[in-house]
Amino acid sequence: MNDKTWSRIKKYTELQGTSGQEHMLRQTFRAELQPLVEDIQQDGLGGIFGVKTHSNPQAPRVMFAAHMDEVGFIVTQILASGAIKVAAVGGWNVTVISSQRFTLFTSKGNYPVVSSSVSPHLLRGGGSSPTLPTVDDILFDAGFVDGQEAIAFGVRPGDFIVPDVKTVKTANQKRVISKSWDNRFGMVTVLETLEALKDVQTPNTLIMGADVQEEVGLRGAHGAVNLMKPDIFFAIDSSAADDLVDATGHQGVLDQGTLLRVFDPTVILPLRLKEFLLSTAEDNHIPYQYFVSKGGTDAAAAQSELTGIPSVALGVASRYIHTHQTVWSIADFEAATAFVIAIAKNLDESNLKTILGD
Repeated sequence: MNDKTWSRIKKYTELQGTSGQEHMLRQTFRAELQPLVEDIQQDGLGGIFGVKTHSNPQAPRVMFAAHMDEVGFIVTQILASGAIKVAAVGGWNVTVISSQRFTLFTSKGNYPVVSSSVSPHLLRGGGSSPTLPTVDDILFDAGFVDGQEAIAFGVRPGDFIVPDVKTVKTANQKRVISKSWDNRFGMVTVLETLEALKDVQTPNTLIMGADVQEEVGLRGAHGAVNLMKPDIFFAIDSSAADDLVDATGHQGVLDQGTLLRVFDPTVILPLRLKEFLLSTAEDNHIPYQYFVSKGGTDAAAAQSELTGIPSVALGVASRYIHTHQTVWSIADFEAATAFVIAIAKNLDESNLKTILGD
């Protein structure tokens, strides 16, 4: 990995923006997207896409979409004590929320805040085992002396609270620890791909960018697909690895290559599309692994739009997604980027007809 790519990864993973609050990501992404494409379009919810137009208007319209948002919280109530109650934005395992550092974004400024926890000293002599909290039980503490002070500092219901984490490489320099690799991975991959293809004429009109609000029900992809009207759609996303105890028989193993997501509860990989992807990976010597997921991606939203869009999710497996600290493989990221580049170079009219055929 070169220094430019590493700097880009740090920038995008450390940027903060949960669903509905993606503006900082969008501004940064737009600036980097601009010199790599001929046109940029933005949908009504805030997703943005760059277009490299083919000279033939009948060329396939091939769309790759990341999503900008990460999981976080939104303020629902300010208590008299100055503590803050929240609702989750996106999916959280409640056991990983407590005693973590976040940033509270308000109209008057951005403030450090921590999620509450119960000291072991206060659990002694309770006579029964503590039960797991719910998100409603966890308060956020920005150090305000009371509710009136919090309000004076601009805190209001609807303000966003987002994890605050620095991105670092592991000791062996083969993996990275960061927040929000779901799905800043996709945003970085889009930019890396467009840079690699800057002086390349692909056999298609290439549409690449990032939509919004994926973590709260795949909302942004619907509008993005209706705006861009692709013939085929690829979600570029990070999925949950399950390889820590024993990689054998598990889905999503670090360092084993990019994911070929053949099935999840929302998308069945179309047969001819699977054959195209397999041949592309093998012809280009790109390591890949099959993946079956219990969750969905923007591919689910895309496939149900227009007259039905062949769709699939591509990406990487990452440990501990939807937490403060995700562990992921540099080699897998590089394989996934190579895969996206190869697909963009090879998806011509003939291949699209084969994919769409009986």
